[in-house]
Amino acid sequence: MNQSPEQRVAVRLGLNARSVAATIELLNGGATVPFIARYRKEATASAEGVPLDEVQISQIKDTYQKLLELDKRREAILKSIDEQGKLTPELRRKIEATDSLIDLEDLYLPYKQKRKTRAIMAIERGLEPLANVIVAQRELNIERTAQRYLSDAVPTVADALQGARDILAERISEDADARQRIRNLFEREAIIRSTVKKGKEVEGIKFKDYFDFAEPLRRVPSHRLLALRRGETEGFLNVSIGPDEEAAIERLERQFVADRSGTSACKEQVSLAIRDGYKRLLKPSLETEFSNLSKEKADAEAIRIFADNLRQLLLSPPLGQQRVLAIDPGYRTGCKTVCLDAQGNLLTDTVLYLAQSEGQRQQAAQTVQKLVSQYKIGAIAIGNGTAGRETEEFVQSLNLTTTSGEALPIFMVSEQGASIYSASEVARDEFPDRDVTVRGAVSIGRRLMDPLAELVKIDPKSIGVGQYQHDVDQTDLKTSLDTVVESCVNQVGVSLNTASAYLLRYVSGLGPQLAGNIVAYRAENGAFTSRDQLKKIPRLGPKAFEQCAGFLRIEGAKNPLDNSAVHPERYAVVEHMAVDAGSTVSDLIRRPELRQQIKPERYVTKDVGLPTLRDIVAELAKPGRDPREQLSVFEYDARVRSVDDLHEGMVLNGVVTNITAFGAFVDIGVKQDGLVHVSQLANHFVSDPKTVVKVYQKVKVKVMEVDKTRKRIALSMKF
Repeated sequence: MNQSPEQRVAVRLGLNARSVAATIELLNGGATVPFIARYRKEATASAEGVPLDEVQISQIKDTYQKLLELDKRREAILKSIDEQGKLTPELRRKIEATDSLIDLEDLYLPYKQKRKTRAIMAIERGLEPLANVIVAQRELNIERTAQRYLSDAVPTVADALQGARDILAERISEDADARQRIRNLFEREAIIRSTVKKGKEVEGIKFKDYFDFAEPLRRVPSHRLLALRRGETEGFLNVSIGPDEEAAIERLERQFVADRSGTSACKEQVSLAIRDGYKRLLKPSLETEFSNLSKEKADAEAIRIFADNLRQLLLSPPLGQQRVLAIDPGYRTGCKTVCLDAQGNLLTDTVLYLAQSEGQRQQAAQTVQKLVSQYKIGAIAIGNGTAGRETEEFVQSLNLTTTSGEALPIFMVSEQGASIYSASEVARDEFPDRDVTVRGAVSIGRRLMDPLAELVKIDPKSIGVGQYQHDVDQTDLKTSLDTVVESCVNQVGVSLNTASAYLLRYVSGLGPQLAGNIVAYRAENGAFTSRDQLKKIPRLGPKAFEQCAGFLRIEGAKNPLDNSAVHPERYAVVEHMAVDAGSTVSDLIRRPELRQQIKPERYVTKDVGLPTLRDIVAELAKPGRDPREQLSVFEYDARVRSVDDLHEGMVLNGVVTNITAFGAFVDIGVKQDGLVHVSQLANHFVSDPKTVVKVYQKVKVKVMEVDKTRKRIALSMKF
């Protein structure tokens, strides 16, 4: 390869070569994606001064790694063929020229060690010269020629010709040009087909749509392909992929039959070998290849959707630091109730019984009123699961108020994953002496206060915003979701004095070990008063400090920049600005007229460019600002509590809970989410649902159809 990996990455992604090279150098030096995107904009900026964003930096990281792996595989293949004494200059040139793993494996296929095939056994019986005669297609009487190759191992002419065809069939199936021709045909014309397995019609009824199904592979959407694969995995469907067989064979004959207008015994033998080679070897090989490729593509799309939904969920509006009363509703076992302080610490817990008797309801009312008053509660969080609507109505009937006399806001909070958290090691560490039900109620309250800080404790797959998340590649899914969590945590910033170890581990440059060390240091020495104290943390060296410091916040710090996104390495720049303005740093933050006097161009140096300087000025206007939206109270329609209350034409309030490629699921308060199909999301054509809605968005929907038997609710956002 004449180009370096960095240059090849730039070409593949269509990005500035200098920006790519600088990014890779930073990554190799231990920098994280969030750090590079936020604090190294000058390094990644194009000639026009536009820096790379997190998505582009992540693409560079992934593509660079794949190219390194490709080059490693290339070297292994060259070494293997060379050791066999078969590496010609022409073959070396082809191997070194390709930048595709598929093409590389095609070139290596004839030299790859393989099990004993029919072709190998035919060669061992001395039939390779006969195969060469046949492929030359000049012999007029091939049967007479075949008689020369008879032996104890090859007793008849038919056996000799069969063995020769086996050799040719394998050669054809391993020919790089032939494979590419048929691969191109697969890409353009392959059909994915499915049929129900005999006797599985009743048991596999949920896959009824695929009992007799066919669709061009290049058009099948991610969710449909994953459904097909699930049906196949669960043993209900037979699934196949392939183009028209005769069309494929015709393309191979154009390549391997010398003169297709005439006829000869040799040409007939070649045609037979082509047909056998395609059906027995080439088609199964490419069917597996395209099955894997289509699965990878479907996985990537499903993971992308999951990642987008997770990002929206993690960045959903927080209530902030207020005292919260949280209720995990229940009928028979009662409503588990907790009170949390403004930092999310548990103050007390109890159980309310609302369904047993009027006396117990009255007692529950008195308890709630007492808790609200005693602990100066600022908001109430109610889980949206079983008995959630009834609990909400009960609390609303109490007409509770805050200490200032305003109506106490009541929020319905998603319970997805709360049970997973309550039984997790994280929850046991936090509340070793509390029941799982109490832990679940605490999680509901904390989710209201800060969804990001609480949801990072839960396996993202348990949060319920994915599409076929258990069917996709689990390693790729985890990598993608961890990247999203890391991105969101660093985008919002983390309070150094209140964050849990589980939240801190996602801060750029930290990880579980350093996060634990920070919490331990905080417990022993008290609250941090400056970012410089991070340098005292065991094992937190200069590189880790560089990566993490800008994303950590210290409220009330002596240096106000310690509670901002300004990196410590740029404090001197801000101090210079303050001196020039005849003020202090605190004055710059407090007084807009001083900030308006700042001319970023004056502070440009070889290390600090305009992108960073503009970020600094913007940060001074709102230091430590939270990029998330403000939280608003939402109420379900009081007319509906169950599917039985629904009828066509009703217009209801709803909350988007999940987005898929085929539409959005909306919670309308009846314990069963309804589906707004992509065709019903807007009055115009929608190709991607996330361009219209986002997770936790409040929407108005119209009931189109209610199928109680299959528990399906069809909704529309078209009015």
